[in-house]
Formats: sequence, C-alpha cells, structure tokens
Amino acid sequence: MTYIDAIIIGIVEGITEFLPISSTGHMIITERLLGIEINEFAKAFTVNIQFGAILSVIVLYWKRFLQSFTFYYKLLVAFIPAAILGFLFSAQIDEMLESVFVVALMLLLGGIFFLFVDKFFINTDEKKEPSYPSAFKIGLYQCIAMIPGVSRSAATIIGGMQQKLTRTKAAEFSFFLAVPTMAAASAYKLLKDYKHFNADNIGILLVGNLVAFAVAMLAIKFFITYLQKHGFKVFGYYRIIVGAILLILLALGVDLKVV
Repeated sequence: MTYIDAIIIGIVEGITEFLPISSTGHMIITERLLGIEINEFAKAFTVNIQFGAILSVIVLYWKRFLQSFTFYYKLLVAFIPAAILGFLFSAQIDEMLESVFVVALMLLLGGIFFLFVDKFFINTDEKKEPSYPSAFKIGLYQCIAMIPGVSRSAATIIGGMQQKLTRTKAAEFSFFLAVPTMAAASAYKLLKDYKHFNADNIGILLVGNLVAFAVAMLAIKFFITYLQKHGFKVFGYYRIIVGAILLILLALGVDLKVV
C-alpha cells in the first residue's frame, strides 16, 4: 500500500463512514480495484482508518460530548453488544473482510430494504431521547454491521427510528455511538496486529486517518441535512446499482483487481 492508496481510501472512508452505504464495503471494493495486496496490514488499515472519521464527530459535536454522565452511560450500554460479539467473532469478521461477494450481496439486499424503510418508521417522536433500554436495542442493531456491506450508520439509525426517535436524533446518536465503537475496534486491532506495523506503514495509516477526518467533517453536515429532507430512498437505489454491478461482474468471472 502506498501513500496515494491511503489518500484515495481515506477519501472513500470519509465520504462513506456516516452515509448508509457501508464504509467498510466501499473500502474493500476500492482496495481490490487499486490492486492492494490483502495482507494483515491492509486488514488492520481498513479498520483503523475509521478512527480518523469518527474524530470528526467529536470536533463537530464537542458541546454534546460535554453532557451529563447519563449520556456516556447510554453510549456504554449501546456499545456493549458490539464489544462482546466483536471480541468473540474477530476471526470470522476478518475473513469476511476479504470477500467482495459478501459486500455486493449486502449492498443489494440493504438497498432493497432502504426503498421502504421510511414507510416502516413514520411514527417518530420529536421529543423522545434514547433511554437505557432503547440504547441497548440500538446497540444490537449495530452488531448487524459487522458483516461487510451492512452499513453501521444505517443499522444504528434504523435501530433508533425503530425506537421512535426522529431521523435526526437517530442519526446523531449513531454518530456518537461510532466514537466508542470504532475507538475500541481500532485499539483492539492495533494491539492484535501491532507486529505488522513498521515506520513506513504507520505513516501511511496516519495519512489515511487525516484525510478521512477532513472529508468526514463535510460528509456529516451533508448527510444530516439530506436525511431530514429526503430520507433513505436515494441511498437504496445507489446500493442496489453498485451491488448488482458487482454481482454481475463476479458472475462473469471478472477479477475485481486492477494490476
């Protein structure tokens, strides 16, 4: 992996981390198209670059992060399911990070669901805030996103709407939940695979994170505004198109790698 690769993937991560189109799925596709060797560093990079994107949440919503301890307790409750399952199934998740087929299938199925999701959750409450039980349930939805191609952002926003939160409040809670989730995932991956890092690729990882941070700042503002006005449907069409194209290419025996 080169610095140019890191910049490209950082842009992709920054744009897609908070959009309901699966940042991990898009990074896997991008890595294949760039012809990047899928080694332990590449897998760790795919996880750790997301840390740069979530730092943008802290910068944009720093006042919200200075709330009462109740706010942090709710995030902790929502974080617990993913922490447990992520630890127990780390090896299986790593294996799926190599599969373009899994990404393509999840993009397609998720896209079909998105065409109807706004009709499923219309009875939201403008005044409602996440409770401890609803935070835990949103955390369960987040676990679905361990499958590459299933958007963490989408899963948690839909989980929030299922708990009667508005799109905006569900999206904001999703952003906040990304902070402990991705921080823990990044730290765990670094501790687990530290031997695969050296002076050269640490620089590549830092550049990728910086780019992801800057791009994500813009993507968050766009997404909140768009979601309030238009909902999920356009993201559904996008996922269907990308997923279908990838499945067709795979069925035709096309090697999704540019060398």
